[in-house]
Amino acid sequence: MSQEVWKEFEDNQITHSAAHYLMAIKQLLEDHGYARVTDIAKALNITRGSCSISLKPLKKRGLVVEDENRFLKLSEEGKRLAELVELNDKLLEILFGEVLGVDAEQAEIDACKIEHLLSIEASTKLSAFVNVWNSERPEVEAFKNLLKSEPSTCAGDSGSCEVCNSICIKPLPQVPSSAS
Repeated sequence: MSQEVWKEFEDNQITHSAAHYLMAIKQLLEDHGYARVTDIAKALNITRGSCSISLKPLKKRGLVVEDENRFLKLSEEGKRLAELVELNDKLLEILFGEVLGVDAEQAEIDACKIEHLLSIEASTKLSAFVNVWNSERPEVEAFKNLLKSEPSTCAGDSGSCEVCNSICIKPLPQVPSSAS
């Protein structure tokens, strides 16, 4: 990895938190036709004060718009970002769960962690991959069978494990802390 690539992490269109605010507003608008700070706070299980503070930068960027009655809406860009994050989440859950065989709950957690980080290019390629994966083409079915035959659990020894190769990916056992 180049010395500068890791800095790209900070150059995302939106943060993880902002993505969830936009998605919560979108969902509230779809379900109830309106969204207020109180509703968003309740949906995200946070305080109204915390919600108000977090909404300020979204309003400043023009992603969230508040009317004179304090009802919130998404701008076109806010709606587009919310929809993109939702699509990424869905695609990543398919990748982790259906393709890689990760437990459904863990696949949901992992997808949520990175749904807002994908570039448009990665989203597009992932979407194409999932479309091919969901096709019933013989070569795809052959690939699925090949993938199933590969070892998928770590033996705990990087020297002999077919999964880890050079470094063991299994977490190290927790060392109990000594009481003082």
